Amino acid sequence: MDFSRKSRQRIERKPQIDDLEIRYPCNVLLYKYPPTEGIKIQEFEELALERLKVLRIFDAANLKSLRCLSDDWKEYVNTELNREGLKGYLRLFTGGSTGTKKEIDLQARRRDYISHFILRLVYCRTQDLQRWFMRCEMEVFRYKFSQLGSNEIKQFLDISNLKYTPLTEDQKDEVKDGLYESTMGQSVTKIEMLDFYKVHFTEVLDLIKSRRCYLKDGFAYVNTHDFVSIIGVKQQDEIERGLQSASKLIVDLENDERLLHLLKSLHTTYTGKDYALANSSSVPIEALDQLSKKSFPLCMRVAHEHLRTTHHHKHSGRMQFGLFLKGIGVTLEDSIRFWREEFTKKMDVEKFEKSYVYSIRHNYGKVGSMVNYTPYSCMKIIQEKAGGPGECHGCPYKIYDPSALKMKLTGYGVGAAHVQDIMSYVAKGHFQLACGKYFQITHDSKIEVGINHPNQYFEESQKLMGNRDGGPTAAALPVKKTFKRKKEDAFTEADDDELWSIAETQETEYSTQQEKTAWDDDLDLTQIDSF
Repeated sequence: MDFSRKSRQRIERKPQIDDLEIRYPCNVLLYKYPPTEGIKIQEFEELALERLKVLRIFDAANLKSLRCLSDDWKEYVNTELNREGLKGYLRLFTGGSTGTKKEIDLQARRRDYISHFILRLVYCRTQDLQRWFMRCEMEVFRYKFSQLGSNEIKQFLDISNLKYTPLTEDQKDEVKDGLYESTMGQSVTKIEMLDFYKVHFTEVLDLIKSRRCYLKDGFAYVNTHDFVSIIGVKQQDEIERGLQSASKLIVDLENDERLLHLLKSLHTTYTGKDYALANSSSVPIEALDQLSKKSFPLCMRVAHEHLRTTHHHKHSGRMQFGLFLKGIGVTLEDSIRFWREEFTKKMDVEKFEKSYVYSIRHNYGKVGSMVNYTPYSCMKIIQEKAGGPGECHGCPYKIYDPSALKMKLTGYGVGAAHVQDIMSYVAKGHFQLACGKYFQITHDSKIEVGINHPNQYFEESQKLMGNRDGGPTAAALPVKKTFKRKKEDAFTEADDDELWSIAETQETEYSTQQEKTAWDDDLDLTQIDSF
């Protein structure tokens, strides 16, 4: 037998990995210099949408009144990042910064850096957009920085050429009594292990206001955990300068037709769950009257009542309401029957079949271009213009006169005090927050739900009522199953889930194939060199 020692095969690092480590040496970087590599336009859009999802998660945490960097806040953000499949960003927020990194970590740093500069182009247009972008980006920065250890902070300072050095042990001994008294929530042993930085008091006014640092002779002594306040100011300055520069360049960039639509519309793009594919369980149309009173958002409840009252909907109303019904689980056959029963109260069956059945089948992707249309999101509905006589579509919180809206809410059993709560959001233009408040009131729930989609509203309502997975037990509404299986069937729920996953993947691939070939061209980021 041959016992000679075999040499272990040496694993060589790819040159591109070394290049990524040079470009993005740390999870946290100051957004000072724009990226210089060229990327394809398809990746440009992908990175933009990915970061937009991240920022909206941080915005949702803020709307839930969760304190930034608190345990509840971190749990919510991490859960949502995981649910949205944003694993790269989750690694940035929960993993260390130094040491040998896998390619997936380096790619996450790259996507994080490039996507920030892309969204600058989107959010530089107005003061309101800039403020929202700045607030969310700073929370992203604080979260990443809070995960750095002492050595990682030193590495970041060296990379960023920032001249801050921690106190030596002798320097700490000179002010140790003040450090003990000003560092709350930490034992003496832990305080002695922390690094402290001596800075001019004007750099940490927020810490002084909250009494979270020791002051002596015009200098503040800041521990590692609060050092983000100092660096955060510098990051904020970089972003503000970048937004100002981007606002001056945006007109020239929009001459590129490939970018024009994306840059103008991205901030209103829906990035949540895709409701084009309904669940395996379907909702019978006989239950719609009951469901509309509790589980429909205001826009869809009004649309349902309009149909029941007038026995008609014009095109925009049919699209908005019909796709919503499709998303909650109304089958194609039931949808045709539902619309036929109402419309034929004012017209004969032959006219309905000739004028309307095709469009219903088209919405379900059965005829024409065979596209499986997605139900409208809140953003799209809010952007709809108020209709003329006989039309019923759009967002009631936006298009209704305040007195008419109050009357409608009161008619639905909302108390006077709660009506005022809802109207306070409406007056500020926060229509989705108003919808979330309406949900909370009508469901007598203590949970604040951020509503981004009418079908999300329906799902959350059903969960609270115990009629879908994730809710407490309650009397279930009649729901008929689309798939019926016998015990001897080898087809399991896992197989079912896998089929749905495949279907969604194929749908995404189909949509991608429809893109113009021009969107495969390279986009040279070096042209964006002034911000």
